[in-house]
Amino acid sequence: MEHLSERIRKLADSQTMAMNQKSRDLQAQGIDIINLSVGEPDFPTPPHVKEAAKKAIDDNFSFYSPVGGYPDLKKAISQKFLDENGLVYGPANIIASNGAKHSLANALMVLVDEGDEVIVPAPYWVTYVELVKLAGGTNVVLDSKIENDFKITPEQLEKAITPKTRALLLCSPNNPTGTVYTREELGRFADILARHPDIFVITDEIYEHINFSGKHESIASFTGIHHRVVVINGVSKAYAMTGWRIGYMAAAQWIVDACSKLQGQFTSGPSSISQKAAVAALTGDKSYTVDMNRAFLRRRDLVMELAGKIEGMKVSRPGGGFYIFPDIGSFCGLSAGGNVVENDNDFCLFLLEHAHVAAVPGEAFGAPNHIRISFATSDDRLKEAFSRIENALKKLK
Repeated sequence: MEHLSERIRKLADSQTMAMNQKSRDLQAQGIDIINLSVGEPDFPTPPHVKEAAKKAIDDNFSFYSPVGGYPDLKKAISQKFLDENGLVYGPANIIASNGAKHSLANALMVLVDEGDEVIVPAPYWVTYVELVKLAGGTNVVLDSKIENDFKITPEQLEKAITPKTRALLLCSPNNPTGTVYTREELGRFADILARHPDIFVITDEIYEHINFSGKHESIASFTGIHHRVVVINGVSKAYAMTGWRIGYMAAAQWIVDACSKLQGQFTSGPSSISQKAAVAALTGDKSYTVDMNRAFLRRRDLVMELAGKIEGMKVSRPGGGFYIFPDIGSFCGLSAGGNVVENDNDFCLFLLEHAHVAAVPGEAFGAPNHIRISFATSDDRLKEAFSRIENALKKLK
């Protein structure tokens, strides 16, 4: 007899992973699918990082590491925060994990109790609300509009706070919208949170270095709430190291100690070889990251131009990341060959079948009638993808 726990039955499948798998299945059948659902840089890991990993293997770094990461990795992360963000975190304030997703899960598991409320601005990364559920918390979702660049307002935040509020979950630059909050906007949130000393902020800054808006700003830099901010980051996006699985957290020592206790029971320390590669990424030449950012900026401008030519597709200009998040509501209710596109999920299936282009439904991100399109692929493939999309949409009547 099959019996799954209530915990896993409440958990939704990742639609980004599901769409990526559908694309792979069709590609395995020999169909040329342009996969714009994937959330990772299409660049290889920098050569000096790969060399560091090879050296680590030769130097026999093949044993268990400390649960929270090697001292040299913690030192490199600490220096990164000081040099790039002006934030002072000692090694005791840092823990390395198996990707930023793992760091985020740790933070929610140690801070959130059954029935606690977590404020989550939408659109949100699909995993946020599911991890809050796993922690026993209640999601309080704040909607935003494309006309406001998908930013929530201070008034929305203030109104959402209740005696049960435990945390605010922020992401800037944002996945899936590319929204980047300014220092002034973050300061308004910080002013509100300063009046509520029991609320923590978990800020996901994994897209920090894919930023077209100038200097990255962290809400952790506001001294009035600094001790209540948990910063989540990693090497996946900035250094094209998604498969290496190294994320990290900076927070008050008691939070880090609790995460270390949890991680010690779940996974122990992250990959020893990956940690040595991450040290090289954080301390080595940054020109590779700068070049990637330039390429993503060029692609951003390209997809804005291409999407702007598609009648009925409404797009806001992302300030960071490598996604656009179009409003496709004008296509809902139309049909082709007797099949009605009723929602964003139908729309993505229509694109997959008629354009052989994969995107992710906006409903997964808490924003129905939108889709997420990744521009982490070559200029030529992007041009081909949008040509296919434009031609396919002409079939809808």
